[in-house]
Amino acid sequence: MKHTNTYSLQCPIPKSDYEHVLLAHGGGGKLTQDLIDRMFVPLLGNEILDQGHDGALLPPMKETLAMTTDSFVVDPIFFPGGDIGDLAVNGTVNDLLCCGAEPLYISLAFILEEGFLLEDLWKIVQSVAHSAKTAGVKIVTGDTKVVERGKGDKIYINTTGVGRVLDGMDISPKRCKPGDVVIINGSLGDHGIAILTTRQGLELESQVKSDTAALSEMMLDVFSHVPEIHVLRDPTRGGVASALNEIAKSSGTGIKLEENLLPVSGSVRGACELMGLDPLYIANEGKILLIVAPEHAENTLSVMKKYPSGMDSRIIGEVSDEHPGILHLETSIGTSRIVDMISGEQLPRIC
Repeated sequence: MKHTNTYSLQCPIPKSDYEHVLLAHGGGGKLTQDLIDRMFVPLLGNEILDQGHDGALLPPMKETLAMTTDSFVVDPIFFPGGDIGDLAVNGTVNDLLCCGAEPLYISLAFILEEGFLLEDLWKIVQSVAHSAKTAGVKIVTGDTKVVERGKGDKIYINTTGVGRVLDGMDISPKRCKPGDVVIINGSLGDHGIAILTTRQGLELESQVKSDTAALSEMMLDVFSHVPEIHVLRDPTRGGVASALNEIAKSSGTGIKLEENLLPVSGSVRGACELMGLDPLYIANEGKILLIVAPEHAENTLSVMKKYPSGMDSRIIGEVSDEHPGILHLETSIGTSRIVDMISGEQLPRIC
């Protein structure tokens, strides 16, 4: 039976004899097939998924392929601005974009805990469908496993993404050169603080929402207009500080940030001060770091600012030949400090 997204988003959960996930839903029998037919295929179906293979038969491509894999264990699974479903799609899409690739296909595997509400699973699958449609990718294969009650935590998601590397794209930390500028597309730390405040039940004057978003539309436009993008990186776990430290060490260059140029919202800054955190180390899920040749900086910014996810794009630093392999911050009071790689896990289960 062929399905082609016959359910609209926000529609009621399909009728079922069960309210919760049972171990039998992961057993490969009738209940597994019922779960797939009711919950997944109606929202995610397409010409590749509908083939019903154990895997996905993808059309041939001449271009170089990019592939990424990721797992999502965020707690809580629903948070201001998103949920584990759109987080999984958006995170996978953005990883492919950071390879200079157009995202095309995603595999999706669910690990469910016995007793998980099917209504919550339905909400998550709707988020997956909406995010995939927005990002222009297809869910082409998947898997569902169920673990005993108490052996998991509601739901975990694993993804693999495949995309085609666009002509002329040569993204690598090795291309980082002194004089290059560092650009980011908006405020720091929104996702991490949204998760942390929700988890801890903290109330701020202004609620912080996760920035989870797929950046496909904006970045594909950037790719078509900017010939000299040297490095791309999404500053997720470990934040901007960890991402730029990795680039500095890989490239053997120094990177200097300007504190006065860092975009941090008042709510995030206040939460960080309250909890003794540094926004530079807080996770983001809808941000991307670009390192480009200086002569292409203004063109890059003008393209990015056309999109909601890039309206606050700005230059926040530059690459230098001083202090190779080290990230420095020029503070607002005129001093300089080393921003080292974070040690340990500042915020567990953030994505």
